Amino acid sequence: MQNTQTSPDILIQINNLSVHTTDGATLVEPISLGIQKGQNLTILGETGSGKSLLAQAIMGALPKGLTVKGQILINGKTLHDEQGELDEHQFAKLWGRDLTMLPQEPVRSLDPTMTVFRQIWESLHFVKRADNTTAKDTTLRTLEQLSLAHAKDYYPHELSGGMAQRASFASATVSGAYMVIADEPTKGLDHTNKIAVVDMLAQVAKQGGCLLTITHDIEVANRLSGDNDLLMVMKKGKLLEQGQATDVLQNPKSDYAKELMSANPATWTKADIAPTETPLLTLKDVAISRGNKELFSGLNITLHAGQAVGLIGDSGIGKSSLGDAICGLITPSKGVMTWHTKPKRHQVLKLYQDPPSAFAQNIKLGTLIDDVVKRHNLDKSQIAPLMTALQLHPDLLHRTSESVSGGELQRIAIMRALMMKPVLLFADEVTNRLDPITQKTTLDLLTHACRTQNCTLVMVSHDHDLTRYYCDTVVDLTDYKRG
Repeated sequence: MQNTQTSPDILIQINNLSVHTTDGATLVEPISLGIQKGQNLTILGETGSGKSLLAQAIMGALPKGLTVKGQILINGKTLHDEQGELDEHQFAKLWGRDLTMLPQEPVRSLDPTMTVFRQIWESLHFVKRADNTTAKDTTLRTLEQLSLAHAKDYYPHELSGGMAQRASFASATVSGAYMVIADEPTKGLDHTNKIAVVDMLAQVAKQGGCLLTITHDIEVANRLSGDNDLLMVMKKGKLLEQGQATDVLQNPKSDYAKELMSANPATWTKADIAPTETPLLTLKDVAISRGNKELFSGLNITLHAGQAVGLIGDSGIGKSSLGDAICGLITPSKGVMTWHTKPKRHQVLKLYQDPPSAFAQNIKLGTLIDDVVKRHNLDKSQIAPLMTALQLHPDLLHRTSESVSGGELQRIAIMRALMMKPVLLFADEVTNRLDPITQKTTLDLLTHACRTQNCTLVMVSHDHDLTRYYCDTVVDLTDYKRG
């Protein structure tokens, strides 16, 4: 492949890039853009708009069954020609040292057999060629900056979602890559750690590199938007707006962008919630530990049928672990949990923060849903109205979990859970992949369905405004933190 000349200031250039299925359907319509040295480009848009597909196309990492057309140049070198053919040799020379990507699913980017410390150290030692002492010192300093020093000897399965995201960020960036693509980099992080990660990402452009960020979070977009930075708004595979970041954020032109910018849960009026009186599950003096470390203790609460309970607290405090204990997946280190009416096993369900872990790969989603219907003798007629309510296109059932967006997959997981008529549903950061508009629609449906079915909803979220809006009881586990 021949290299095409571009401005020496442009680090990432795409020309008429589009993404298609093998049967010819267009998922991302042609887009052209250039990101210069010292510049941030942020892409906003609804779930399934094609944001992640655009990033995957640039990286040559599209899911099986999808193809790319259009030219991609990285630092003036052609990685994809006009037909979308990837120059694998050229890409191999850039990956890790010059160009890197932070994936939407951080656990998938971490080696399950290596500690957090070892993974970051190896990036420094083998990719950046730092000597052992320098690599060790830099690793420890990086972990401290990301509030992960206490977790240096943890393995990926021992990390909370937020901790895994920060570890993935550190592992991908410490080797010095100056062109970074970040796909939902703050997913699962509490506000303090979210700001820390965004500020560290911002250093990429400040130091002469460039950053392409995909996010649903308007706060993140605002924080990455200076006078020199760019912002794009996408919907259903189309580019709706593109321009100087602060102009688009403050004066959006399209109706969708206007709606997106105003979707702030802090401004919503809380609905009156009827109190519930039927006890379902009582927790007495409950403590949760990870390894030899007690995360919190002394929790006393009774969950009632049809009640919505919010769990908040610092990243790594044990919110997900408490949910796992309620679902019977782990045992509390102390205390007693008593069911007032013992539910059937399939009536206590969990919605995962990382929905790909809840779906088999390489099997069509429709087949997986049909299996659930047959196994539990469910009413298949529920599927169509639930998909409509969750803004899911029926064609998604003909695709595998790897070929849909994280947000779409999360809403399919919600649909599958609601079909089971649960008595308790633990929702672990279920909206962290959804744009502000879709997250309200989704949570409206989820909370309404739970109350209608008299199902107890236990919801984890780092967005305190969302939690307080939807939940009649909010438990801050930081108040029960040991020490």
